[in-house]
Amino acid sequence: MPRDFRFSVKLRRTVTHEHRLVGARRLVDAFLDEVAPLGAKMGCLLVQLAPSLEMNRRTARSFFAMVRRRYEGPIAFEPRHASWFAKDVDAMLEELQVSRVAADPARAAGAIAPGGWQGIAYFRLHGSPRMYFSPYDAGFLDGIAGRIRELERAGIPCWCIFDNTGSGAAAANALDLAARLAGPGR
Repeated sequence: MPRDFRFSVKLRRTVTHEHRLVGARRLVDAFLDEVAPLGAKMGCLLVQLAPSLEMNRRTARSFFAMVRRRYEGPIAFEPRHASWFAKDVDAMLEELQVSRVAADPARAAGAIAPGGWQGIAYFRLHGSPRMYFSPYDAGFLDGIAGRIRELERAGIPCWCIFDNTGSGAAAANALDLAARLAGPGR
């Protein structure tokens, strides 16, 4: 494993889908205890919500403040309900140092661009047009490579996760993107 390799760890759906961010302190503590052995290899915590979970400011603020008190590293947040994609929500996420994931396919206007805290950028690519199955073409990968280069030049660390694993496209897309990022323009 390369010395600079880091893991992105996804918070359990028990917290995000079953408890819907409410009353989950003990579950979050248990999860963080379980991933603690990763130590310095722990790079980012991903919080992906259920598609039906609407934005509730009080719940969101309480949950992310609780997580932030327990975890100092980067947090990437993937909401999937349109109610989360608003400037006031991004402002709250910025305040709590939580980055909003740039996801494809986009479930709402603005979902394809990173939002919230600009300390990291996290791209989560699920495959399009057929989620989890479709491979990304060269044009799309060129576009993502360009966006990542721009962000990194601005000093923003980037993560890019391919979740189009249903047809085995994720590994090939990741390798293609890595080659683009290592090539000219880097």
